[in-house]
Amino acid sequence: MSSSCSHHCESCTANCGSRKEKDFSVPLAQKSHIKKVIGIVSGKGGVGKSMVSMALAVLMQRKGNQCGILDGDITGPSIPKGFGLREKLVTQDGLMVPAKTKTGIDVVSTNLILDEETAPVIWRGPMISGVVQQFWKDVLWENEDYLFIDMPPGTGDVPLTVFQSLPVDGIVVVSSPQGLVEMIVQKAISMAKKMQVPILGLVENMSYFICPDCGGKYEIFGKSSAEELAAAEGIDVVCRLPILPQMAQLADEGCLEELPGAWEEALNPLINVLEKM
Repeated sequence: MSSSCSHHCESCTANCGSRKEKDFSVPLAQKSHIKKVIGIVSGKGGVGKSMVSMALAVLMQRKGNQCGILDGDITGPSIPKGFGLREKLVTQDGLMVPAKTKTGIDVVSTNLILDEETAPVIWRGPMISGVVQQFWKDVLWENEDYLFIDMPPGTGDVPLTVFQSLPVDGIVVVSSPQGLVEMIVQKAISMAKKMQVPILGLVENMSYFICPDCGGKYEIFGKSSAEELAAAEGIDVVCRLPILPQMAQLADEGCLEELPGAWEEALNPLINVLEKM
């Protein structure tokens, strides 16, 4: 144990003897059942974690799975907007009941419990972590084949809470082809390794743009170094996603379940990884 140990194990990632004596796992409600828990993470904001979370849920739901999304971005929730959800969550037998999208995806998010969707969430870290745990244990997650957890950027309270408290089966790391982004994404990868969370692979979003007029392929943000980053970290680049203006339009209209074919095709390798879990 470090001589500077504060004994606040819930906010520490050190793999010391003191921490091993504590169990931070949070049980599900008795009526809930979840088969696989998948975290969508990145050290950097603005890379499209929420888009990837929603797209994976949509595609896995299309394949006959029951999917849910726990919107772990407590202060900046965007999942309800992408699916056009506005009605507030209700309770049943003391548990929150997830909102359902048009195709039946279960969603829990702070924007579904606030009086106004534009109201700011001005909470400190412990309260935010507590809400994440509530979205796990105080929600009626009925027979979910896959629960995707859309996490906020960084390596702070929410990822730490999720990794320590929830039985995460694996994470998907989302990046984009800029050197600054890749450097910060490595922090998220290092955190997952330190906490012994399996990494399913790296998804590079905004990787390229296909011109609708000439069909040319352009790397808008410069040449990708995703392969080099993945090789250095010992993980795989499972897919590279194109820049698609239609995605932003669908999200703004709350219609992301109408996922375009270009993204579906690009995400198929990751879908195959999830199906083999």
